[in-house]
Order: sequence, then C-alpha cells, then structure tokens
Amino acid sequence: MEKITLCGDNCMYCPRYLAKTDEALAKVAELWHRIGWRDTIVPTDEIGCAGCSSHKRCTYGLVECLKKHGVEKCNQCPEFPCEKIDDMLKRSLGYKKKCRALCSQEEYALLEKAFFNKRKNLRK
Repeated sequence: MEKITLCGDNCMYCPRYLAKTDEALAKVAELWHRIGWRDTIVPTDEIGCAGCSSHKRCTYGLVECLKKHGVEKCNQCPEFPCEKIDDMLKRSLGYKKKCRALCSQEEYALLEKAFFNKRKNLRK
C-alpha cells in the first residue's frame, strides 16, 4: 500500500508518519534536527504526523496551488510539471545529498524510500 503526498513523498516509509511511541517520536525529532529540517529538537507532540491534508501548510505551496487550479493532484494540472514542482525537486535533491552525508545507512535507506522518489511518485 502507498500513501503518496502532493509533493511525492510516500508516508508509508516516513519515520515521522510511522512513529507512534514517544521513544520513536523523540528519535524522529532528533533526526529532523540533525538533518536540518527543524531548528531545534521539537517536542514529541509537535513532530508526530498523521499525513498531509488540505489544512496543513505546505512548504512547497502545493496545497494552495491545487486549490487555485481546481485539481486534486499536481499531475492533473495542465501546467504540470511547473516551476513549483521544479523548485521542489531541486530542493529535494539538496536534502538527499545532506541526508546521505549525515545519516546512518539504515536512516538514509528509509528516508530515500519516503522522500527521494518524488518524480516517480508524482506521476501516480
């Protein structure tokens, strides 16, 4: 089973989405801080995630863009792929390099499955 977000992430591999205990959430908070996705190690109640939805703020601006274009997924938009998607893929490549340098092999393998197959996942 897959649960693909608007930006092409796969929740079913995301450590943040999968973490259900305080211990697992604390590990995710430390990892997110180490790789620079958070400025500090945030509390466990802040790092938990139930998946993306239209009420969340999207760092890539995709939720707002979908509403503007009246589509449910980016690949349904006549402008796909667009500048927002290109920017998101470039940013993701930078995150991928940083994660490869800062994470253990196990951590990186999970992050790769969750976050670094965006181009393929966006077409689903």
